[in-house]
Amino acid sequence: ESVGFVPAVPERTTKTVDYTCWVGKASRAFTVTPLCCPSRSSILTGQYPHNHGVRNNSVSGNCSSIQWQKDPETEAFPVYLSKLKYQTFYAGKYLNQYGKKDGEGVSHVPPGWDHWHALVGNSQYYNYTLSVDGKEEVHGDSYEKDYLTDLIANRSLNFLENRSPQHPFFLMLSPPAPHSPWTAAPQYQKEFSNVKAPRDGSFDKPGKDKHWLLRQPVNPMPSSSLDYLDNAYRKRWQTLLSVDDMVEMLVKKLESIKELDNTYIFYTSDNGYHTGQFSLPIDKRQLYEFDIRVPLMVRGPGIKPKQTLQAPVLNIDLAPTIMDISGVDLSTVNVDGQSFLSQMAPSLRNGTVRPFFLVEYTGEGHPTTDPACPKLGPGLSQCFPDCVCEDAFNNTYACVRTLDGKTDLQYCEFADTESFVEVYNLTSDPHQLENVLKKTDPAILQAMNQRLIKLQSCEGDSCRDVK
Repeated sequence: ESVGFVPAVPERTTKTVDYTCWVGKASRAFTVTPLCCPSRSSILTGQYPHNHGVRNNSVSGNCSSIQWQKDPETEAFPVYLSKLKYQTFYAGKYLNQYGKKDGEGVSHVPPGWDHWHALVGNSQYYNYTLSVDGKEEVHGDSYEKDYLTDLIANRSLNFLENRSPQHPFFLMLSPPAPHSPWTAAPQYQKEFSNVKAPRDGSFDKPGKDKHWLLRQPVNPMPSSSLDYLDNAYRKRWQTLLSVDDMVEMLVKKLESIKELDNTYIFYTSDNGYHTGQFSLPIDKRQLYEFDIRVPLMVRGPGIKPKQTLQAPVLNIDLAPTIMDISGVDLSTVNVDGQSFLSQMAPSLRNGTVRPFFLVEYTGEGHPTTDPACPKLGPGLSQCFPDCVCEDAFNNTYACVRTLDGKTDLQYCEFADTESFVEVYNLTSDPHQLENVLKKTDPAILQAMNQRLIKLQSCEGDSCRDVK
């Protein structure tokens, strides 16, 4: 899903204004965990999953659980903005299990939010329920009244119109696009009719020398999988056209109220996505570039247009950056990430670049066999199309990434019966086609293993100071 603190622009042939000319972007932006709920929890807290405790999209994995609500959520960045008299507004998907009875239901409004329009559960475009300031609001299937991306846009415009000019404001907008079920607005359902998923890089390559989950897909993919993923790719683009419209309306609104040049705008996502890479049809959850890389574009005071940051920026850096902009003393906040304001706007801040970071994920599986795929057995999940499974209980891993301007290495360990290890030199192999574990100097492997151990137990400063 797109996550915006007023969001920005997907590419589009029909857009009337080219906003990309006035943003800076980070070409190496990563999520520290490639799945919605734990990633969003990291965005909100600035912490790695092992510190905020949200491991996957299930309640048992702490997604919007009572434990999350009682502890990490109370230290999320909106709490600090609220203390500084920011007027705060949230609209769209929050966390996958939000609003369910396992938590406090729709009456729960997380601390720090003055205006709350949160989706109950996972992404929908129609026929959904919102929590509006703690009260249930049920929506149907009328495009004019209910299409969620447009509703988020309209309510954010209304908030901006009615805000108090005496206090600063913060909006976080989280439209469902381009998440499944990929329901485009009526006027966009015929766009991109000839578009197909790119066939480059690791597309439909066998996952040899990789974790068993990558070795199980049929290669080459059957035509049914190719048709499915191409259709998904096309529909995802169609849904993003409404996000594009939202961006345009918001930017014009900020301009009309004379706040555009005084506002920072971030555009990013909670995870990457694959469509056919290593013969996996569609999903995320994997340790590879296509699932851990995210878009990140930023506009605001002190940021020169058209600049591209080369240093890595993580989703755990968003919270400290937003707090840094708002004037919070970061030494008083418990975050694992660091502000990247100094990289975007060096005239405003001094700062350092981190050369090592962690990516971690806890796999999800079903305790029983999927009736649609009886040959596969229990412990798996997301087995579609064609019974290709995208996740499993033992798809649980932790990786250390070295990205220091000279070296681009990834070292990953799986928590499985094989103790499987994958190592990639992304300088020479950007698509991660070859696991170079057996070709890598043992001293380098040992050093990366020791860094990984430190990062898996790090907290706060120790996450940023790994040597």
